[in-house]
Amino acid sequence: MATSSSSGLTFKLHPLVILNISDHYTRVKSQSHPPSSAAACAAAATSSNGCVAVAWRVFGCVIGVQKGRTVEIFNSFELLYDEATNSLDRAFLEKKQELYKKVFPNFYVLGWYSMGSDAQESDMYIHKALMDINESPVYVLLNPAINPTQKELPVTIYESELHVIDGIPQLIFVQASYTIETVEAERISVDHVAHLKPSDGGSAATQLAAHLTGIHSAIKMLNSRIRVLHHYLIAMQKGEMPCENSLLRQVSSLLRRLPAIESQKFQDDFLMEYNDTLLITYLAMLTNCSSTMNDLVEKLNTAYDRHSRRGGRSAFI
Repeated sequence: MATSSSSGLTFKLHPLVILNISDHYTRVKSQSHPPSSAAACAAAATSSNGCVAVAWRVFGCVIGVQKGRTVEIFNSFELLYDEATNSLDRAFLEKKQELYKKVFPNFYVLGWYSMGSDAQESDMYIHKALMDINESPVYVLLNPAINPTQKELPVTIYESELHVIDGIPQLIFVQASYTIETVEAERISVDHVAHLKPSDGGSAATQLAAHLTGIHSAIKMLNSRIRVLHHYLIAMQKGEMPCENSLLRQVSSLLRRLPAIESQKFQDDFLMEYNDTLLITYLAMLTNCSSTMNDLVEKLNTAYDRHSRRGGRSAFI
């Protein structure tokens, strides 16, 4: 594998591709058991600790458009991989390609993707198998085993180039640089996903919960800073700290702002908003109860249909 590409192509990667690959890997990991065979371990990405970097490998195709020297990767779809023959299901690939052609006639198969920390020798077999679809496919590699504090995206794009090694022409992977390109719909989706945080129950919290969490953090920080000022004033009163008139004036100015929220107008507005919130909550509970009761009534009418039993009389309810 070479360190950099010399083709001069410009790659633009869309966030939807990264989300699709990550989602594919997460689903396979959560629905499968860790590979126990030696062959599966050898096929997985390895690290200095052995076969622990990536226990599951997923495969798929990346699609997009190429205009001149610019390659733009818009989307991706999954592929079926046969571990026994170490090959891709070509029938499934052709079917998916045909379906995507009907929806996105301008998109072409640009290459494929997989998981791992680095390109492997076995990846070249899959890479060569896709050359009948694209003579110069790209290889998008996502590394799931990364440091959470890492700021760079764990995505690497490889090209294939023919190099002469020891007098023998060989096809090797070369790393290519890329930029992230987004459209308006993708920016909205990525922003929505970024605001979803796992809650204690395991489900995704709503945007309201994230907003309330931010308010709670702000109030907690304000409380801690006021406590620091309180301890400082007590220490100053006891003579443990030197008296600074400039700081006392700033504290006095801060305290004068507090009675502003104790006015009658503030209390009336606060109680009105509080009552409106309670009313909306009660209405939601009543609507939910009414819907549940309606479902129960429909089930009772279905189970005890008195219209057919009593010759034309009304239903149970």
